Amino acid sequence: MHTAYITHPDCLKHDMGADHPECPARLRAIEDQLIASGLLTFLQHHDAPLATFEQLARVHKPQYIEAVQAAAPQHGLVYLDPDTAMNPFTLNAALRAAGAVVLATDLVLERKVENAFCAIRPPGHHAESGRAMGFCLFNNVAVGVAHAIEHYGLKRVAIADFDVHHGNGTEEIFHDDPRVMLCSTFQSPFYPYCGADSGNDHIINVPLPAGTDGAAFRQAVSERWLPALERFQPEMLFISAGFDAHWEDDMAMFKLKEADYAWVTQQVKDVAEKHAQGRIVSALEGGYELHALGRSVAAHIKVLSGL
Repeated sequence: MHTAYITHPDCLKHDMGADHPECPARLRAIEDQLIASGLLTFLQHHDAPLATFEQLARVHKPQYIEAVQAAAPQHGLVYLDPDTAMNPFTLNAALRAAGAVVLATDLVLERKVENAFCAIRPPGHHAESGRAMGFCLFNNVAVGVAHAIEHYGLKRVAIADFDVHHGNGTEEIFHDDPRVMLCSTFQSPFYPYCGADSGNDHIINVPLPAGTDGAAFRQAVSERWLPALERFQPEMLFISAGFDAHWEDDMAMFKLKEADYAWVTQQVKDVAEKHAQGRIVSALEGGYELHALGRSVAAHIKVLSGL
């Protein structure tokens, strides 16, 4: 079976200004690298649909969804928080981003593909149930997880989040839901300045200091994530795939390399093959140095696809 590659041209139209690091060029850099590496032709391509109100409302407050819809401008930019703006195309891009993860969930659970990568923006893991922040409007991975639970009846779903920033939105949404395990490594103290002491039996937060390199990251995953995932025995895994912990990415102060992303992807894949029939959905989060982003995503997809 194949790895699905899900994206949409609408995700390129969301633009928060010339100097904003979360820019359309991120998706172009990924696709360019996948073409150059020869990977793109081996993936099963799908256009992301628009997420429905019902799908979003499983994890977001209805009044929040309505507020985002109402805020969409006819021209120019409207800021939802100091870092997160909407242009006239943002709403559709955000709906496509969440819809991509729903489609990926369907494709994987219906055994049409082995796993999936969603090349989407805006990202999602900072979006809380009732709040946009950190470049994120809707929590794409959370929408997919809720779809797997509510539509397919899964009882244990895990999320692996290796973005350099803590996925505060994902934690807020699932903090009191024991059906969902979140395993998160992140730089601390650092934006969004939370997560260091808010975990529980199924929220496995691993704060790491500035300067963390691949060896320390691998040790943290091996000692904290893997035993927790083994206890949990997830029926499906989602990945919040942020690549801003790369040493070339100046948005943060970690020192990971492409080989570290390949390694952590293999660890998640091993868990999925043991407990979850290989079922993985991965969705793009951060990663802002374009060349490093492209190479890192290629390394990630190469492991997912087994090529």
